[in-house]
Amino acid sequence: MSDTSSGSTVQKNESFLAKSVVGLMFVAVSIAALVLGVVAVVAINNDNGGSSTSSSSSAAVATIVQVRLTEFAVTMTPATVPPGEVTFQVVNGGTLEHNFAIPTLNKRTIMLKSGETAELVVSGLEVGEVAIICEVAGHEASGMKATLTVAEGASAMASTDTAPMSAMTWQQMDKAMEDVAMTYPAKTEGIGNQELEYTMSADGYKEFLLTAKIVKWEVEVGKFVDGWTYNGMIPGPVIHVNSGDKVRIIHKNELPESTSLHLHGIRVPNAMDGVDPYTQKPIEPGATFNYEFVADGPAVGMYHSHHNAQVQIPNGMAGAIIIDDWKTLAMKAASGRTGDADGKAEQEVVMVLNDAGNIGLSLNGKSFPATTPYTLKVGETLVVHYYNEGFMTHPMHMHQPTGLVVARDGVVLDSPYFADTISVAPGERWTVVYTAQDAGVWAWHCHILTHAETPQGMRYMVTAVIVS
Repeated sequence: MSDTSSGSTVQKNESFLAKSVVGLMFVAVSIAALVLGVVAVVAINNDNGGSSTSSSSSAAVATIVQVRLTEFAVTMTPATVPPGEVTFQVVNGGTLEHNFAIPTLNKRTIMLKSGETAELVVSGLEVGEVAIICEVAGHEASGMKATLTVAEGASAMASTDTAPMSAMTWQQMDKAMEDVAMTYPAKTEGIGNQELEYTMSADGYKEFLLTAKIVKWEVEVGKFVDGWTYNGMIPGPVIHVNSGDKVRIIHKNELPESTSLHLHGIRVPNAMDGVDPYTQKPIEPGATFNYEFVADGPAVGMYHSHHNAQVQIPNGMAGAIIIDDWKTLAMKAASGRTGDADGKAEQEVVMVLNDAGNIGLSLNGKSFPATTPYTLKVGETLVVHYYNEGFMTHPMHMHQPTGLVVARDGVVLDSPYFADTISVAPGERWTVVYTAQDAGVWAWHCHILTHAETPQGMRYMVTAVIVS
């Protein structure tokens, strides 16, 4: 009994020992395989001319492209990169909203407000050229496009110059601001809003000739752009008619593309609405189309392109058409509330606002200090028609005096009201009566601050009223 029991115990111990040995063998084999794997990885790295340490160092060096968006340009540093992964560090250095986009790769940043930044990582860039644009309507056509070159052998070293430009001292800023202010009003070529003369036709129409053409337009001193104009001016000439007039606008197209003319805020027959292809065929390059209607006023209207309009209008193709005597209408609506000396308006001003296209942030096609100043004597009155032909709302503010808002979109208000800041949305027209109260030079500007001021001084949508 004891012998059997003893034999059984020995067999169990031998079985346990055998299993343990087999288990240890499996462990040893696993460890060996792991060691061989590590050795293989190191060997592969060595065969590729590097070690695990050098490979890690290489991965730490990224290709970084610094991008600056402005009106209207895309600047990249560097503009040539090696294939592979690239990180774009984007800053909006302009005053309008922009984004950075690579349409062919379906890659883009969000819309960035002035001063905002974003980072966009793009992998797998291959040798060739990559088109870069801003996707805001009209901005690409205005110059916000660039080409990134991807080439073998280009430097992949990360840029260390990521800090913004060195800040100016307050003394330098003061000097820059004064220098700009002292050049006002700066003389530039070209002036818009000139009154358009008419000829009487044999069939009793007042005929106005509007020719669409591209000219070199000086937005500010030394800055010439391709202005898309009516009769070679920005804004286009002002058309004045009276209720009951038979009007014929002879529109000749000398552009490199088709166009059409919409009379915004003016009652016309449907066939004269200028919306191709619904109401007419496009006016092709070299062709002419006559727009005919009977003036039905009073009205404060605008005329502008309605074909590729997101490019043609901000590049300059817009003007004012006014039906009836708004100097008298506005003063009647004001009812003496502004303190005018004699109940008559001395001046009527068309103020066309823009913020896009080749023209950019501007008043009547000019950027400060090239904008036009206005002069009044104490007690004299200015009737102003604000027109917004841009992409965004502009709060217009005259430092003195407070304006009396008398009409919106050419309709006299039942209850005119005072306002020192009038927000003018795209497509709107507001009519405001200003009577000079105190002598001095009074600023007049858009109150979106980046549309009127820079660290180098006043710029863009700024002008002045000089009261004596």
